[in-house]
Amino acid sequence: MDLSSTTEEDDFRHRLRSWLHETLPSLPDKPAATDWPARRAYDCAWQRALYDAGYAGLHWPADAGGRGATPTQHLIFLEETELAGAPYVGANFVGLLHAGPTIAAEGTAAQRARWLPPILRGEEVWCQGFSEPEAGSDLASLRTRAVRDGDVYVVTGSKIWTSHAEVADWCELLVRTDPSVPGHRGISWLAMPMDAPGVSVHPLRTLAGSTEFAEVFLDGVRVPVGNRVGAENDGWRVTMVTLSYERGTAFAGEVAACRRTLARLARAARENGRWDDAVLRRRLGHLNAVFGALWRLVQWNASEAEASLRSGGDGVPGVGGSVFKLRYSQARQELYDAAAEILGPLALDADHEWTAERLSSLAYTIAAGTSQIQHNIIAERILGLPRGR
Repeated sequence: MDLSSTTEEDDFRHRLRSWLHETLPSLPDKPAATDWPARRAYDCAWQRALYDAGYAGLHWPADAGGRGATPTQHLIFLEETELAGAPYVGANFVGLLHAGPTIAAEGTAAQRARWLPPILRGEEVWCQGFSEPEAGSDLASLRTRAVRDGDVYVVTGSKIWTSHAEVADWCELLVRTDPSVPGHRGISWLAMPMDAPGVSVHPLRTLAGSTEFAEVFLDGVRVPVGNRVGAENDGWRVTMVTLSYERGTAFAGEVAACRRTLARLARAARENGRWDDAVLRRRLGHLNAVFGALWRLVQWNASEAEASLRSGGDGVPGVGGSVFKLRYSQARQELYDAAAEILGPLALDADHEWTAERLSSLAYTIAAGTSQIQHNIIAERILGLPRGR
């Protein structure tokens, strides 16, 4: 792992920092956290600004519409935008960080030409239709069926925790195309239009009061076979590409955000007298070390991806992303537990900016693959331990 920066990377950081300094003051106020149509418009406008400035899909391959930047340059982008307080990807999360990179890696030329440019320009929003109500953490036990009827699949079933479904144009959808085989075999990856007849979206209200998730019911939805990414029944392998991005680099910007939050918490503790508590100071110091180590782990994963590219590989993040995801999920909860201790009664104020973040942090040991699943991946694919019975 090489952590030193090159002249090219330093120049890139300086140009990006200057552009952010000029652009951010002109942005409109952020909409209410619970107004997802307004948040979609805001997030897509920011994505268009990034596109016009040449920063959209920074790490995507040039032939997929990106700039072909290195994983390290992508990390610089994530770090600098977070430090500057720039908008997060928001409603564009699934398209930019999951579906888009998967289509870029696995899609046909026609699929890349159809779906990638609108994602980069902020014109189309994607949601993720993976989890199912009765599947728990076992994604491979999905039961949503896709029956071939000529040049279309007829899809029936339901999905839950479908991120941004109520404002999405497309859904990255996992379906079972061969029910005669068990587990991860017989699964396919489809791009489903959310306005297709038979699609019904029911928003789910989270503990924090937001509705970024939904339950989606599929009643005979007809999806063209041409919308399948990868071969029929090869969807599990394609999904592993998606999940590698989700666990490997998708949370990188949030690590930078947590480090900034930690610095603000330390200032708040000094202002309200909690800094005199030696135990609390050690706790914050420990968190500072943890998030510093997590950022190094992100750099490690990026360095590994760069090495893959240099050797002719695909640059897809490896299983080390599960190590990062596992520890980050716990660290984020520890951070906001510390915030509640420092803020005292303010931590119970529903209008306080950090209250929603603390409630949201509780989901991180479940979202993007539960911590138990990450333990299994680490044990089996990194440590080489036998599969559990």
